[in-house]
Amino acid sequence: MPHDHAHMEPKEGDRRVAIAIWANGLLTVAQVVGGILSGSLALIADAIHNFSDMASLVIAFGARKIARRPADAKMTFGYGRVEIVAALINYTSLIIIGLYLVYEGAMRFANPVPIEGWTVVILGGVALFIDTLTALLTYSMQKGSVNIRALFLHNLSDALASVAVIVGGVLLLLYDVRWVDPAITIGIAAYILWLAFTEIGGPIRTLMLGSPPDMDTDAVIAAIEDIDGVEELHHAHFWQMQEHQAALDTHVVIEDARWDDLERIKEDIKTRLEEAFDISHSTLEFERARDKHEE
Repeated sequence: MPHDHAHMEPKEGDRRVAIAIWANGLLTVAQVVGGILSGSLALIADAIHNFSDMASLVIAFGARKIARRPADAKMTFGYGRVEIVAALINYTSLIIIGLYLVYEGAMRFANPVPIEGWTVVILGGVALFIDTLTALLTYSMQKGSVNIRALFLHNLSDALASVAVIVGGVLLLLYDVRWVDPAITIGIAAYILWLAFTEIGGPIRTLMLGSPPDMDTDAVIAAIEDIDGVEELHHAHFWQMQEHQAALDTHVVIEDARWDDLERIKEDIKTRLEEAFDISHSTLEFERARDKHEE
């Protein structure tokens, strides 16, 4: 189906991602130092998550640059799919980080340590500000890009994790309940894992040449078979060349009596594919009805 995407100049998008990279880099250093000094595993967990965000931002920044390169002899379809690969890398990193944080949280339950609550609260507040800023920078961009959506969800989860860290720091100050810190760490990890497993299917589907998820392929086939002169379609393969560019390869069986109208029928098919279903790339192999493939 036709898409409606938020439009932004590439340079403006790159500038926003660059700001987010620097902000998350500085925040990661501050949280690691603060986590070590305060003894807070939750703060270090949030720092690791922020570091993964910075790495994800770097990957996404590079992918955006590469994706804009024109097609060449080695990449005849162009470089747009690199953003799908970047999204898959980012979601995979989230899963690895989530599993690591579950392990560390469980170890801290077994061996609790003293924690400096004020350091946790202050750095948690700084982290919340940076995470919210980064999420706002990428919000309008994520609606039309799976690559940027992965970044946005990274930072949204960071913002929620920072809230949890602040709550944990307050509870430590008020009640000195040390089990709250590893409990929050495991809670952050659980949310990260849920987020990653929920979103990773989209990039995998695209890279596995799955049909576009929002497309009714039966409706496309029926619409083409309804064109005057078309008897049937078979060997129909739907896939995505890039995130928002659907493609169709298919065999089209033409009525014997209409073979001389082949060029007009082909034009009608391509027009309907693009106007009704936003399929701008199609490869059509035509067969006479009496010679159609039966296998």
